[in-house]
Amino acid sequence: MDTTVAIDCMGGDHGPGVTVPAALNFQKSHPHSNIILVGLQDAIEAELRARHAAPGPHLLVHNASQEVGMDEAPATALRGKKDSSMRVAVNLVKSGKAHACVSAGNTGALMAISRFVLKTLPGIDRPAIAGMLPTMIGEVYVLDLGANVNCTPEHLLQFAIMGTVLVSAMQHKERPSIGLLNIGEEEIKGNEVVKQAAELLRASGLNFYGNVEGDDIFKGTTDVVVCDGFVGNVALKTAEGLAKMLRAFLTDEFKRNWLTYLCGIMAVPVLAAFKRRVDPARYNGASLLGLKGIVVKSHGSADSFAFENAIGRAFDEVREGVLQRISQGLAAAGHNTVEAA
Repeated sequence: MDTTVAIDCMGGDHGPGVTVPAALNFQKSHPHSNIILVGLQDAIEAELRARHAAPGPHLLVHNASQEVGMDEAPATALRGKKDSSMRVAVNLVKSGKAHACVSAGNTGALMAISRFVLKTLPGIDRPAIAGMLPTMIGEVYVLDLGANVNCTPEHLLQFAIMGTVLVSAMQHKERPSIGLLNIGEEEIKGNEVVKQAAELLRASGLNFYGNVEGDDIFKGTTDVVVCDGFVGNVALKTAEGLAKMLRAFLTDEFKRNWLTYLCGIMAVPVLAAFKRRVDPARYNGASLLGLKGIVVKSHGSADSFAFENAIGRAFDEVREGVLQRISQGLAAAGHNTVEAA
């Protein structure tokens, strides 16, 4: 069965100038994919013509008359823009015309619209944003990355269940390890929410490693790191900023004089490999877990390469049956009737 992905073409900092070529590039390497380009029809078709492409059976254009601004209040986008490209793309998932949707638009608006349109899975009180980060030995999934600033212990347990299923499906690991982000490894460390969450995780039957600290994220100590959205978003933005700073420092040092410039030329293969390993574009695409549909959030400033990776993440989640696996995982864990305190 072909997989259909609806793309919010108007979202993000660059709109159709990035989303349309990313979709075309993705489809070249995935001939069994169907793409629905959602947004202002004239703008989308202009981008297609500029790239000598046209709509067809596997590449559709779905008009939407409104756009959601990057700084727009989620409530305004939800209530006042029912024909926005973001809302229409999510509606296509709801109606079954698309298996997943991808947007680089306003994160708060995307979460509000997705939660309103798709609803949450039984046993999930709040959807979480899950993203992948590089580690010294591979990758780690971290959630929540910003959807929920304040969480209860039960919310963190639900995040752990969803993260376990996501890694099991995407990386084919039978029992992924779970770490709870804290200010220390000891059980006595942390606030009451984290302490109570640790107790729930120890009793859950999940492969709970225990508390982990910030540096454990990049050591690859566990397969999944669970935290509230405030902490997770700070950790994510810190990692992105550090990667940019390191690249800038290396560039400055190699340009310092003719000798360091010559060394830089000799080190080009090493620098290119380093860039690939830490490039945020490679890991672009965060999953909105806990919804009755697959929604992937791309970074707002993503270029074509990065947005194509976000499309790939949505495509792979559909192919690996992530949504069905999360539902089964929740049922197996006995959390289909759980309510947060």
